[in-house]
Amino acid sequence: MARKGNPQGTDNVLLDLGFDDAEELSAKAVLAVKLNKLTDTHGLSRTYEDLFAARIHGVRSELEQIRPFDATERAHLDDATAWVNSGVPLFRIAKPATPNKHLVAYFAVIDGPHILLVDHKNAQTWLPTGGHVEPGEDPRETVVRELKEELGLTVAGDQVGAPLMVTVTQTVGLTSGHTDVSLWYAVGASRAVPISFDRSEFNDVRWFHFSEALLLRSDPHLGRFLAKLRAIPQQSLLAPNTPG
Repeated sequence: MARKGNPQGTDNVLLDLGFDDAEELSAKAVLAVKLNKLTDTHGLSRTYEDLFAARIHGVRSELEQIRPFDATERAHLDDATAWVNSGVPLFRIAKPATPNKHLVAYFAVIDGPHILLVDHKNAQTWLPTGGHVEPGEDPRETVVRELKEELGLTVAGDQVGAPLMVTVTQTVGLTSGHTDVSLWYAVGASRAVPISFDRSEFNDVRWFHFSEALLLRSDPHLGRFLAKLRAIPQQSLLAPNTPG
């Protein structure tokens, strides 16, 4: 916990005091507060350290279930695993990007050879739906929560399988400049199911054939994800319930 001179005033008192690891210390402090609120809300007795360790173990377990598709994913998996094992904060605790590298859950909604993509306002690209993993949240819980919030679809936690892929990517668009460590999940749904999407985040939502999706301005790893997805039996993707 080294200190250095810093004559500029900022919103971070630790940075103003000259701590060169101010961002990491601040992130851990905010995470501790959020996890304490979580334990109070649910009447839990586990300490911050217990919860933090449990969530780290959960993320590590998700990574261990991923079988790399190619050399690129092997490099991303190694990067993500080293990051999780380093002990730094994993969860975003302040918008737009604190800490600068944080955990995201992508959840691609699939119907046969079709994928549901959203025209994301901030990213300015067509993307699978996804969201930041909240402090104290399991990534599969993120999928369940965000499916409801972003698309109006209800799915039970046990309907979300292991992640299919992991990527470590520099973001683009209006909030560019930080790094997303993204766990990619796949969820089955019928194209006939009505979608009620979050218009504050998305301009539009559309189904695309895999071949069409590859032609869009999208995540640079979408093509690799779709190629990997083709090897999975479609019946293994459980469909969420219709909005009601």
